[in-house]
Amino acid sequence: SDAICNFVICNDSSLHSQPIIFNPDFFVEKLRHEKPEVFTELVVSNITRLIDLPGAELAQLMGEEDPKLPGANSTASGFFRSLMSLKRKEKGVVFGSPLTEEGIAQVSQLIEYLYKNLRAEGLFRVPGNSIRQQILKDALNSGTDIDLDSGEFHSNDVATLLKMFLGELPEPLLTHKHFHAHLKIADLTLFDEKGNKTSTPDKERQIEALQLLFLILPAPNRSLLKLLLDLLYQTAKKQDKNKMSAHNLALMFAPHILWPRNVTANDLQENITKLNNGVTFMIKHSQKLFKAPAYIRECARLHYLGSRAHTSKDDLDLLTSPGSKELQPLKSQKRSRLDTCHQEETQQRTEEALKELFRHVHNMPDSAKKKKLIRQFNKHPTALTPGSDVPTSPAPRRTRSRSFSGLIKRKVLGTPVILERKSRDATPEPERVSKENIHLLQKCGSPAHMSQAKLKSLEGRKEESCRRMRAHLLSKDSSSL
Repeated sequence: SDAICNFVICNDSSLHSQPIIFNPDFFVEKLRHEKPEVFTELVVSNITRLIDLPGAELAQLMGEEDPKLPGANSTASGFFRSLMSLKRKEKGVVFGSPLTEEGIAQVSQLIEYLYKNLRAEGLFRVPGNSIRQQILKDALNSGTDIDLDSGEFHSNDVATLLKMFLGELPEPLLTHKHFHAHLKIADLTLFDEKGNKTSTPDKERQIEALQLLFLILPAPNRSLLKLLLDLLYQTAKKQDKNKMSAHNLALMFAPHILWPRNVTANDLQENITKLNNGVTFMIKHSQKLFKAPAYIRECARLHYLGSRAHTSKDDLDLLTSPGSKELQPLKSQKRSRLDTCHQEETQQRTEEALKELFRHVHNMPDSAKKKKLIRQFNKHPTALTPGSDVPTSPAPRRTRSRSFSGLIKRKVLGTPVILERKSRDATPEPERVSKENIHLLQKCGSPAHMSQAKLKSLEGRKEESCRRMRAHLLSKDSSSL
């Protein structure tokens, strides 16, 4: 807001180079935080349009039922689960605890360091030193500042510790509720001309389904998932140096991102290929997965602008189909209403930003800079500031002549003439003459219907009235002397 205010008021040339930040998902995020139930219903209804989720799996996705995960009834899985629960009893502030913003802030230090060391061969595959990892883990749990650039730690230590943090979370980043939905995404394939399914993956529908699923993730999970996938995407771009392709990275991180907790590879024999390929697909297309689909943006925007929001992509496609020409006037009217609301919202935000800047300037200590800013405020009276009322000067009233000649020119000729009144005391006789003349004008009508004789008669009466007025004024002046 400060940058906008400086640009509007101060016209600082250095601000022209700064980019204008615009979030296309503004209404999506607003709907997610203010009306989560409406937002979830909107997203889930479009998820079920893309993938087939039976009643039980849909209830698990909505959180209405506990997820039924593979290997839940096996003896090995039960032993493994009890072992992991004992391990998590001694959990710290960051490691082994549920995902929080504080934990993400601590782990983001590891991600930032790895961005600078993406060329290390075998990154995320070669294990680091266990002693250095324990020192670094204790420092992160205690919340102390860490200087990773000091040379004390190796990039493999940091990479292994990042995987350890993800592995000790109570559930994977994509959560247990989403497990069955991600299995169905791998089955989204193209159709041939006859409408039969082929073995070719439908990448567009897979990206759309992932975008929708990521929208209903918990906020901490979504934030860390974006940081992690961006890191893995950049790592795969350097595979000529680090020898780590997107598929190799997926093998390292699929158990932490997508696999259910407390299961083994034997429990996932039927689906392990789908899960690994799914994580590979996420890494390759990570730059597209955290944007809301266009129809979700439009539905969220229409929801806040008071119009009827469409519930799915099919509704928006119906409006743009060739056979819907009768809907075009309605669409143009809706667009004009949206443009008007957008202009009003932009003007309101600008005024609020100007008021905030004025308060900031007013609270500054007295200095030459403060005086200069106040002078610049005074040069822009349209920017209303708190507690300041801009005086509006009344519009000057035009003095109108009440003389017979003025009436003739206004009523007949159509040209107003402004004459100064020479005297404020008007006698009854001129007023009576003026009323008679007005009555005569009303009888005569417009100049198009007047004859030449009537015009001459009017001019004669006008001269007679002027002579009488002059005589009256001269007599009044002589009496006053």
